[in-house]
Parts: sequence; C-alpha cells; structure tokens
Amino acid sequence: MNNNDLHNERMAKMIFGSVYPLYLTKIEKKGRTKAELDEVITWLTGFNGEQIQDHIVKRSTFETFFQNAALNPNAHLITGLICGYRIEEIENPLTQKVRYLDKLVDELAKGRKMEKILRSL
Repeated sequence: MNNNDLHNERMAKMIFGSVYPLYLTKIEKKGRTKAELDEVITWLTGFNGEQIQDHIVKRSTFETFFQNAALNPNAHLITGLICGYRIEEIENPLTQKVRYLDKLVDELAKGRKMEKILRSL
C-alpha cells in the first residue's frame, strides 16, 4: 500500500461528526453561521439539516456519508487548491468529494458570497 492509498483510506474512515464541529468553529470565527454551513453541505450532498444531524449522531464515516449523498451535478465546478492538493486532479473519487466539502467550507470562512460558493450559473 503506497502513501496515497493510506491517505485515501484515512479519509474514508474519518467520522463526519468529528469533522463537522471543526468546520463550524472555523466558519463561526469568521462571522458565518451554522445555517450557512448546512446550506453548503446540503448543496453538495442533497442532505437536509435533519439528515446531516443524523449522520453526525450515527457517527457515519465520510465513506458512508458520501455513499448516501446525491452529489450536486455542479460539484465538478469546485476547483483549486485545498490542503496542498489540486481538487480537479484528485484521482480517488471519495477523497475528491471530501476535498470538495473542505473547499466549500474554506470559501465560506473566507467570506465568499453564497451564490459564488454554490456555483450558481
């Protein structure tokens, strides 16, 4: 197993409910709200607020979380660097989806307008 495989495996096994509070803290420090965070997650995954909370309570891994998601057809428009990785070049589909979410949260924290974050065409 190479280093990239280990990274992808680690991403798959991360618990969404463990990462969600970190996302929330990050965006709230910048004056954004939980409702905005949930809106971004809903846009990407199709989950409503109740379903997001259900995944948190059930301690779903990112693998399970994204297996049950209906990925937004415009998700491919999320590009750029996140954590040193160019999102559009990530080969592992699950890792790419997690990085999509990371990028949206970063954009929210940076104060980007919601219509830009949600890739409104």
